[in-house]
Parts: sequence; structure tokens; C-alpha cells
Amino acid sequence: MPSPNEIESPDEGPRQQAADLVARVSDDQESSPSGRTRSNAALAKALVSSARAAGAGAVASGRWLTDVLIETVPRLRIRDRATLLKHHPDQTDEEIADSLIRTSAKSAAAVGAGWGALTAVEFAAPPTLLSLPVQVAIETLVVAAVEVKLIAELHELYGRRPQGGGSPILAYTSSWASRRGVDPLDPAILTVGLSTAAKLQVRRRLVGRAARNLTMLGPLLTGAIAGSLVNYRETTRIGTQLRDELRRSSVSGGSPDQPVG
Repeated sequence: MPSPNEIESPDEGPRQQAADLVARVSDDQESSPSGRTRSNAALAKALVSSARAAGAGAVASGRWLTDVLIETVPRLRIRDRATLLKHHPDQTDEEIADSLIRTSAKSAAAVGAGWGALTAVEFAAPPTLLSLPVQVAIETLVVAAVEVKLIAELHELYGRRPQGGGSPILAYTSSWASRRGVDPLDPAILTVGLSTAAKLQVRRRLVGRAARNLTMLGPLLTGAIAGSLVNYRETTRIGTQLRDELRRSSVSGGSPDQPVG
């Protein structure tokens, strides 16, 4: 008989499909508006299926959002320092960091502005999603993925990648939730999964972001404009604060500062 850890969750298949699409949409801001609309439509359907399989309790508590994001982040394409320097020739680290923050903020803004297109997408939302409209889930997850990628690439740029052979992506996800940089000398930072405390911190961030996005489900145009501006400012703030912290740590060679906002 398989152990409990070997038994797949009923949501595992739908959640993996949704995670694939969240990663794709978060990295696909260069496509045409019609292309983004099709991607968002596919993501909406995948999230509905995943939420239905996860159940109302998981959706209402934020555990489902957390599980989808944790499933998403290993699928993000993170560039290391060498690749970033290759993609930004003849630029200083500061100029590259500014470019990363600016591009990520624009991507986050595009997600907020895309709500108008989403309202034209026809799909059947089950009752379990009434407290968390699928538009809110899409914006929350995609913007979180954009920001995790930004945080990861800022760490790579400033040479703050955790030491060891494992992938640091979950450490970067924890950094996104805690709003502080990763200590690259912490031997426990490269783990196969997030700790319970880290998962709770990620869940609180996601639930708070979803609640904020929910308040913007107003008239179509005003909601899209507000969502775009708020996403742009928040992603810029997160990136700028972490950039400043990593820059100080890189110069001093010390550990990251205390958490920011």
C-alpha cells in the first residue's frame, strides 16, 4: 500500500496545468492583445478546474492559491548573472536592475489592465469560486509570479544566489513573501520545500493581494485602470526596496537587512 505522501492530491493534475499556464502568461507580455486574451482564457478554465478539484475550503483559506504559486515558481525562466549581462550589454548592474524593475512593473500593470478582456471570456465558474472570482485569482497569481521572477533575478544579478547545488527558487519565493533578501550563506536555505511558517507567510501575502484586487472589481474601465496603476506601483516598490537591500549586502558582504513593508 502506498504511503500518504505517495498518494496524489485530487487537484495535482489540474494544479500542474494551471501552474504551467500561470508561468507562461507571466512570461508572455510581448504577445498581441488577442494572444494574451487566448492565454488568459485558457488559464481561467484551468484555474476553475483546479479550484473545483481543490475544494471550497482550500479556495476560501488561500491554501489553493498558495499551492498553485508553489507549483508555478519552478517553471519560471530565471536568468543567472551571466545571462543578464549578456542580455544587457554595456550596462552597469544598477542600470540592469532598473531595467528589470521597470519591465516587471510594466508586466504587472498589463495584467491589471487585462481585466477588461477577461470579462469577455465565457466560462462556467462553480459556486466555490464566488468568493474569489477567477479574474482575481489570475491577477493575483500572475503578478506574484512576475514579482518572484524579479526578486530571483535581482539576487542573481547582485551575486546573492544561495550556495549549493540545489535550486534556490523556493528561497526566492520565501523572499517575496517576507520582503527581505535571501542570506546566501544560510545552509538551510536550499531545501526541497518551503517550511510551514514560510508557506503561511506566502499564503498571507497572496490572500492580502487577492483581497486588494477584489476591491477593484468595479466598473470595467475604472477597475482596469486602478488595477494597472496599483500593480505597477507595488511591483516597483518591491523591486526597488529589495534592489537597495541587495546592493548594500553585496557591498558589505553581510546578511540581508530586516524585512521591508
